[in-house]
Amino acid sequence: MTLRALLFDLDGTLADTDPVHLRAWLECLRPYGVKIDREYYRSRISGRLSSVVARDLLPGLSDEDVDEIVKLKQSRFCEFAANLTKLKGLDKLLSWSKQKGLRLGLVTNATRPHAHFMLRKLGLEGFFDAEVLGEETPAGKPDPAPYLIALRHLKIAAPLALAFEDSSSGVRSAVAAGVKTVGIASSQSRDRLLGVGASLVIEDFRDSQLWELLESGAQK
Repeated sequence: MTLRALLFDLDGTLADTDPVHLRAWLECLRPYGVKIDREYYRSRISGRLSSVVARDLLPGLSDEDVDEIVKLKQSRFCEFAANLTKLKGLDKLLSWSKQKGLRLGLVTNATRPHAHFMLRKLGLEGFFDAEVLGEETPAGKPDPAPYLIALRHLKIAAPLALAFEDSSSGVRSAVAAGVKTVGIASSQSRDRLLGVGASLVIEDFRDSQLWELLESGAQK
């Protein structure tokens, strides 16, 4: 693999945000009597558009009500994310990628306000060469559209890129776009990520197997 670009999901990949998202959803759903747990979040919510999740959980709501829930959920997330930090090893990886002259893309199903909040929180605002938001594409993950658009923006062919994803929907999206994908086991199990097409699954960016893959790709 000749490596020319790294593509990153946002939540669960740049930072372990699942506990914060789950808490925010619980707050928003409580008035409707809807209860979810961590396993439900992992299997039915993680990696999906918030508007789609709201419509699935509360099918009788109007579009206006769905929009309000999405806004409220984002507001609660921001309140609860005070201590959010980058996933371990991310700074080293981003520094290495810049030294190697790799292009960097952010590919997420997050809304623009949420993406910008997260990037500011992590000190990564303006860091990526391309930012693709699922809500602004023809279809969000697991559709390949977000990754295909990112590749087009970066002017990189799929075989020259490597993606990082923590959700099954994200892995399916990247793989369907022809991008080799590394799974981050922050929200899903190793077996689940491998089962939907991840080539390698790691706990964080310090993993030695990841660095062997990166170094071998960057040398070609």
